[in-house]
Amino acid sequence: MRENIITILKQNGILSELDIHFARFIARMSLDNDPRIFLAAALVSHVTASGNVCLDLSAMAEKTILEPDDNHEAVTCPKLGPWRAALRKCPAIGNPEQKRPLVLDSANRLYLYRYWEYEKILATFIAQRSKQSIDDLDLPSLKASIARHFHAPRENSINWQKIAAATAGLKKISVITGGPGTGKTFIIAKILAILLEQPGLSKCKIVVAAPTGKAAARLKESMQQTFRLIHCSDSVKRALPGEVYTIHRMLKPIAGSPYFHYNSENPLPAEVIVIDEASMVDLALMSKLVQAVPLHARLILIGDKDQLASVEAGSVMGDICDHQAIHDFSDHFCSSLSQLTGECLSCAVKSPAYPPALQDCIVVLRKSYRFSTKSGIGALSQLIKRGDPDGALALLINPDDPSASWFEIEGSSDFIEALVKKIRHGYSDFLKTADPGLALERFNRFQILCAVKIGPFGVDAINHLAEEVLRQQNLIHLDPKKLQPWYRGRPVMITANDYSLDLFNGDIGITLPDPATGSNDLYVFFPGADGEIRRFDPHRLPAHQTVYAMTIHKSQGSEFDEVILVLPQKDYPVLSRELVYTGLTRAKSKFSIWATRTILTQSILRKIERITGLREALWA
Repeated sequence: MRENIITILKQNGILSELDIHFARFIARMSLDNDPRIFLAAALVSHVTASGNVCLDLSAMAEKTILEPDDNHEAVTCPKLGPWRAALRKCPAIGNPEQKRPLVLDSANRLYLYRYWEYEKILATFIAQRSKQSIDDLDLPSLKASIARHFHAPRENSINWQKIAAATAGLKKISVITGGPGTGKTFIIAKILAILLEQPGLSKCKIVVAAPTGKAAARLKESMQQTFRLIHCSDSVKRALPGEVYTIHRMLKPIAGSPYFHYNSENPLPAEVIVIDEASMVDLALMSKLVQAVPLHARLILIGDKDQLASVEAGSVMGDICDHQAIHDFSDHFCSSLSQLTGECLSCAVKSPAYPPALQDCIVVLRKSYRFSTKSGIGALSQLIKRGDPDGALALLINPDDPSASWFEIEGSSDFIEALVKKIRHGYSDFLKTADPGLALERFNRFQILCAVKIGPFGVDAINHLAEEVLRQQNLIHLDPKKLQPWYRGRPVMITANDYSLDLFNGDIGITLPDPATGSNDLYVFFPGADGEIRRFDPHRLPAHQTVYAMTIHKSQGSEFDEVILVLPQKDYPVLSRELVYTGLTRAKSKFSIWATRTILTQSILRKIERITGLREALWA
């Protein structure tokens, strides 16, 4: 490919420097330096960095990726047949059985080898485990435990929490998914108590983990609250896990390498492994995780399949759950569940459509205990998941329910004027206390979420606006002429894991003097996993940023009383129904979306479809 075209592709953001470097490496291995091989290698590098696992040659064939103008010709992908034939001749590109830098499979998907391997390992693990049941169960004991922990009378509907607990008891792998307030975190404690009540499992090793430190801390707090409420013996309560790890901390990274201490040759010492917020886990990490699961252990994955996928490549939770599809249990498993739970399941299929039996391992929690279907936030979440912008807009402008609303952005000046008022109201309370614990609690009452980082509607601009507004109100004392960023009240978010300090990406702290010392020296206070407040010198912190506003991606695993979601005036590929849904479901009581009608409509209509082979491997 000519150098001027490569430069133009880079200038237009179609390729990065890394994409070009990798493509040149692969093309040099071609006997005739074929430009079709350069293009395929550059594109597979590019799409992987964008969250896809592979390049779909069938979808890209004959597609124009750069329109012509006066300075250059069009760049169009080759026809599929000749393109595939050229790639087959390249020594750097092999079949799935060949260990070469790139893998081309029979479905015309082109992978970086490591991503093909990650996907193959994960698909094989899930397919094998989904066929396995627990052999040595005491079914009468399991039935009694389920009845005791889920004894509350219910209306004439299926108790899906009870079904989820039974599935986790019966299966080597179980996947529990549901929207906000469906009790995903709540039932973890009950499932663990039920398993510990099984004869011979009273002392089994249980490991609970989440993708981020923030999610782990939230899960630990929720589990401890539930542990105090559940009805079980003191010995079972003592055996319940007191720690929640990040996945990285659980697997123990080997310094200076991408590998972990726990792996296929050295499995985790556990009989039960629970992963919360599984939708945030990318393909590479999930593949490494399952390799560390012992043959005899249960793996329980919990999360919301409709949330944003991980920042890195893959959409693991969505692929495992077959995205929007809800599959009926097989007839045999349906009968087992009915006997165990007493629930009347009429959703069975006589002949399973999917032989791998994965359908018997997935439970969708369908009742929200936080939002009724008539509440603004609850109803809006369903409309967004269905991709119904007209219904969503009608609900947002309905004055009868103020829990969900829409501020239509008509211009920058109106936007800033309205946002200034919200900043003053939303952030003044936490800045008026000297108590770090109270400041952290008050800060979680209100949060501005953004879809993008740059531009007037992005995180950077809104954080700068917030500091200026609060400075003018004398709520913070920040000298804009000085480079020193630290001031009393500054909220910060950690953006890189630091295992030595036990601070992780997504953790939020508040900068204050320590009331116990009487000094004006500033420290940053973070909530600890046990409810204590942890103090750090600002200069010891890992990478961090001011966080009056944060991206929706960074908000995953968090909840706030009130959320304002700001969408840009310009359309970006990142704007999607998954993004809006994730931002909406961070709100516990009040939600407002700030956007133009056009952008809001386009965002709800756009569904993110990451290119992977995992869903097909599991469900086809």
